[in-house]
Amino acid sequence: MFDSRHIRTFHEVVSTGSYTAAARSLGYTQPAVTQQIRALEREAGVQLFTRDGRRMRLTEAGETLARHASVILGSLGAAQQQLQALARLRAGRVRVCAFPSANATLIPEAMARLLADHPAVRVELLEAEPPESLHKLLAGECDIALSFSYPGLRAELPEELVEIRLMEDLLTVLLPVGHPLARRHAVRLAELSQARWIAGCARCRANFLHVCAEEGFDPDIVVTTDDNLALQSLVAAGVGLAVVPSLVLSFLCHRRVTGRSLEPHVRRQVSAYVLREHLPLPATTLVLDGLKSAAASRVGC
Repeated sequence: MFDSRHIRTFHEVVSTGSYTAAARSLGYTQPAVTQQIRALEREAGVQLFTRDGRRMRLTEAGETLARHASVILGSLGAAQQQLQALARLRAGRVRVCAFPSANATLIPEAMARLLADHPAVRVELLEAEPPESLHKLLAGECDIALSFSYPGLRAELPEELVEIRLMEDLLTVLLPVGHPLARRHAVRLAELSQARWIAGCARCRANFLHVCAEEGFDPDIVVTTDDNLALQSLVAAGVGLAVVPSLVLSFLCHRRVTGRSLEPHVRRQVSAYVLREHLPLPATTLVLDGLKSAAASRVGC
């Protein structure tokens, strides 16, 4: 068995290139670093470093351990974060990480319902687009992640996660109010093949390109932004059009921008994700129930 402190010191020596630099980085003395490396070599039964003049050089065994050290430390860090998350959840404190349009719509409704009945629950709200939100969940940096996926672009779900489907969100097109097609109830995407476009996050952009390709054209994307308010301002200013989920229409701020149904219809799946072992915990259940209720009120989006 390796001592994790020795692995951390070894990793720092490899990263910084010397015992002296590693000691400075870790706040140790150089003899303490030397002692830890020697202890690790005894545990491993092999020499990890050799001298090459004034420089330290990894042995073949050291190279092997170096390839695993960052993974080992990453796994230990994730385990520590997840254990802390478990303690936090048992105390009724929940960290939720969601994408921007969910933070502006589903989350406020869910929190209002939750706190009306369970005022002792405390929620910390984070923001990230997928797949970053799921990475944060796996790393123990949040307790519930809200994410979305598009038909044909779904990634395989890690075994330790559970998906709770919340709602389907219909895509719409944002147009300036004076646009010739703004008088229609629905707009066919192919009719906008010559338009300039504003694209969103990487996942939304990939889906937009895929849908446009199926309609037989390559869109002229002039601006990309994850900021929904900036996107609306760009459309209002006539910079380009944008395809957005219907959730965005709930906080459409510009009078000079209007949303219209898009044909062909495309819906994204909005889901909540949680670690399997955290699913039965009361705090997790309460927040998930609030999210389900908020999503149910938006059926048809």
